Amino acid sequence: MRILLAAAIALLPTPAFAWGKTGHRVIGAIAERMISHRARNGVRAILGTESIAEASAWPDFERSNPDAFWQKEAGPLHYVTVPAGKTYAEVGAPPEGDAVTALKRFAATVRDRNAPLADRQLALRFIIHIVGDLHQPLHAGNGTDKGGNDVKVIFQREPTNLHAVWDSRLIDQEQLSYTEMANWLNARITRADRAKWRDPNPLTWIGESAAIRDRIYPEAPKSDAGKPDAGKPGEPIKLGFDYIYAWTPTRDLRLEQGGVRLAAYLDWVFARHPAQL
Repeated sequence: MRILLAAAIALLPTPAFAWGKTGHRVIGAIAERMISHRARNGVRAILGTESIAEASAWPDFERSNPDAFWQKEAGPLHYVTVPAGKTYAEVGAPPEGDAVTALKRFAATVRDRNAPLADRQLALRFIIHIVGDLHQPLHAGNGTDKGGNDVKVIFQREPTNLHAVWDSRLIDQEQLSYTEMANWLNARITRADRAKWRDPNPLTWIGESAAIRDRIYPEAPKSDAGKPDAGKPGEPIKLGFDYIYAWTPTRDLRLEQGGVRLAAYLDWVFARHPAQL
């Protein structure tokens, strides 16, 4: 009976998370090298020996927590919805909230020294996670396909969906540890890059992600004539090495920018007199 139950569970579709563990940790590791001394002390006072990279994937792990917050409230806090041709400023947040409203809420909790330590830890971990989420293009969803989860594809001969490709498969196919990837990407970030990217305003990141999102959808096959491996209309779209080649630079850019922006946002959170975003 247990074997049959396990097999049935294995066949159920699993939710896709932004960047997966590796991508989130890469962003956290890059940010850890760039945060100010004040922010570093602030993070340490709340998380202790837990690194930013270690904290970065925690909210995805907690999705299985039976507590009401995780089962009824936390889901929408990982993404925003920006229909094509619109900006986030035009559409705003839904009644249940989203990643932008969560950042504001959690920033206030982190700054509140009278808040319970457990609440400040949850808030800080979620901030670290959300900044990474908003640099994954499909976490600025268009509102029609669950952030690409409904777009079925074949990637490296395995059935999956477009969201999962951008979450983890584009990263994991490199077969690098998060520290290796973070080291390589961090070495490419110039002083000019840091100065250009160091923007703590989430609306900037969301606008970039939505613009990228509209370009990363693969074209569905119109006909299989003369292309035996192309697939037929309605079938999962096959993504080959040409897709990996075309979008790896963008993947790297969003991870690099995510690290710089996470450092900028943490500096803003722990600033004595934070500017209005």
